[in-house]
Amino acid sequence: MTPDRNNRLTAVINKRQPDLTVVLENVFDPHNISAVMRTCDAVGIQDIYILNTRIPPHKKWGAKSSSSAAKWLSIHQFTDAEACFTELRKHFKKIYTTHLSADAVGLHQLNLTEPVALVFGNEHTGVSEEIIAMADGNFIIPQVGIIKSLNISVACAVSLYEAYRQKKNAAHYDNVKLEVAQLVKLRDEWGFLEE
Repeated sequence: MTPDRNNRLTAVINKRQPDLTVVLENVFDPHNISAVMRTCDAVGIQDIYILNTRIPPHKKWGAKSSSSAAKWLSIHQFTDAEACFTELRKHFKKIYTTHLSADAVGLHQLNLTEPVALVFGNEHTGVSEEIIAMADGNFIIPQVGIIKSLNISVACAVSLYEAYRQKKNAAHYDNVKLEVAQLVKLRDEWGFLEE
């Protein structure tokens, strides 16, 4: 690996935010998943969780949407909701779903500087009742139009850029947050990947 490439990869890895993640529940379209992955990479998310309890596990992602973002991420696939949440609870203080409900708070009211997982649901049915019951709360993206929903990849991008804004203001991107072992592992793995 050339010194320039090593420096470029190290600069990206040093901005990774292990205390922020996305969970996609039964998202059917691989192109939506890939678009989410592209945004995750853009804001420094390393780990993404894909939970499929009602559809088969995905075997590939829509490469055109992701610009090959999947290869730079650590993707965790689950087919059991409880197993997924057990793993999430090891790393994240709060788990929030995007769900229009009476107790939902606005996106900008969330503290996205703490370890948090954001759950986005199926394109047609949204987040399941099972997952809503397991989460710590629900949030909505403020809107003033007639149609009160956004495409999942757009909703995710809006939410993650609010997290980015909060984390940047709190200087989260100024310090390396990955543990040394994971940092070294990623740099070694990424060294063999084409950009």
